Amino acid sequence: MAARPPLVALKDVRLQDGQRPLFDGVDLAVEPRSRAALVGRNGAGKSTLMKVVMGLIEPDSGDRSVQSATRFAYVPQEPIITGDTLLDYASSGEAESWTAESWLETFGLNPAKSTQGLSGGETRRAALAKAFAEEPDLLLLDEPTNHLDILAIELLENELIQARFALLVVSHDRAFLNRVTNTVHWLEGRRVRTLNKGFVEFDEWSSKVLEEEAEALRRLTKTIERETATFYSSITARRSRNEGRARSLQALRAERAEKMKDVPRELYLGVDSGATSGKLVAEIKGVSKGFAGRTLFSDLTTRIIRGDRLGIVGPNGAGKTTLVKTLLGELAPDEGTVRMGANLEAVYLDQSREGLKSDMTLWDALTPGGGDSILVRGVSKHVAAYAKDFLFSEAQLRQPISTLSGGERNRLLLARALAKPANLLVLDEPTNDLDMDTLDKLEELLENYDGTLILVSHDRDFIDRLSTSTLALNGRGDIVETPGGWTDFIRQNPGFLQPGSNPRPQDKAAAQRAAEAPPPAVAPKKTAKLSFKDAHRLKELEGLVETLPATIAKHDATLADPILYARDPKAFDAAMKAADKARADLESAEMEWLELEEKKAALAG
Repeated sequence: MAARPPLVALKDVRLQDGQRPLFDGVDLAVEPRSRAALVGRNGAGKSTLMKVVMGLIEPDSGDRSVQSATRFAYVPQEPIITGDTLLDYASSGEAESWTAESWLETFGLNPAKSTQGLSGGETRRAALAKAFAEEPDLLLLDEPTNHLDILAIELLENELIQARFALLVVSHDRAFLNRVTNTVHWLEGRRVRTLNKGFVEFDEWSSKVLEEEAEALRRLTKTIERETATFYSSITARRSRNEGRARSLQALRAERAEKMKDVPRELYLGVDSGATSGKLVAEIKGVSKGFAGRTLFSDLTTRIIRGDRLGIVGPNGAGKTTLVKTLLGELAPDEGTVRMGANLEAVYLDQSREGLKSDMTLWDALTPGGGDSILVRGVSKHVAAYAKDFLFSEAQLRQPISTLSGGERNRLLLARALAKPANLLVLDEPTNDLDMDTLDKLEELLENYDGTLILVSHDRDFIDRLSTSTLALNGRGDIVETPGGWTDFIRQNPGFLQPGSNPRPQDKAAAQRAAEAPPPAVAPKKTAKLSFKDAHRLKELEGLVETLPATIAKHDATLADPILYARDPKAFDAAMKAADKARADLESAEMEWLELEEKKAALAG
């Protein structure tokens, strides 16, 4: 059977963007019913290339061919929702009203809902519903998982797997791409390379391609070195210039210079975990929190210990950000207590990107106090040099933030956050809009980070790779903690996040039987308690854990005197030893307190 022609094909496409070409000989074909990923670095031109595929942008040269009557649907990174109601919007294109209504309901939206005041997740789901309702031959999606919660992402995955149309998708979500794709188009070095396998094979394949190109560049460099030596030795020997060899050497150098232009700049991420925090980072006992009569989570009891990597997952609106702010003490719980540990230096990366005003420049954002330098993990660094570490050019420093892409804005937030020493990093949706190379760098940084990490994310792969325990909220007031990452949580709590499901489905039958069964005819077991000695010691330790941080702060204030050592070396030495002893005492007290608390909990059953 003959292969069907592609829906869309680009041949030798070139497009200029400023002084350098954005695309230089791009070939790309989208086959019927293929599900293709388009991947590449931020700024490589993925969104622009999608628009060329659709015919929204004309290339400077090259050919674009399209099968007759091919229907397109496109969901951009930042959809604009128009009309009075969601149904008005979803049926404003080529979709029938009843089809638009059906797809809105599939994506969990009320067709009669106003288009005003939509959340990011609602905006994304409305745009997806409109695109599906138009029944295209080719659907193009640009970062479709941004602002979607895990349940909505899984719904989208299932619909795409069952769909009969072709798909071209730009996404940074590895778990999503692993599930839905069978082809990968890699935009790198102004050209497209194609892998006729799913994204799950991409990392191994792309690594081999890069190794081969690095080896080719190395061989070219060696050839230039050898030819240069030969060229100048021949001039010395004959006192006459070999013009043919000179032209050959010049061509080799030009070829190498052109290849070097396509070697991407490296992103430099660093983090300073600052002073060591106490062993206990936070103790949470019986904490509940709600708003407007709705309980977000209740009766949460847990401890966060130094070095923990806590992932927080759940649907949009379930209360994840509220939970984080409650854990950090920014919001008071309705019930229960939160006690923070000693010597905490927290940095909080907020998903709402508060503090970034659209009219401020990148320079202003990096130097809120003014000047031309920024204190980076205790060392002064020029703002231009620091911005370059995060792949910003010097020309961008004076541009307003409104001109930055989503990925650039997120890199700017990371630049601001990682400049400060922090032994507690709190990252709320840090992966939005970041390309995979940046995600890999961030993941490597966090893997080697020796502080405590709290991570809120809908990126299942990111949670799996980094979390040592996972807190999940289901939006109905239930909360559960599971050792490990996302995969461990799902395996141990099937159905927990599904709407209308029992928070612990595996216990449903047992709970029903227990409710109906008569009470056992045995005497209740007496609750064991700590011995008098242990109970007394626990109170002593609680007092030490409360007071020692103030003692440490007092000694640190003494040591902060810049002329103390010169004025009184003995007093400086005494204060240093006293501060070290207080820190050691606090560490020991926290460890013993934790052991007694665990013993108390075990005795209580």
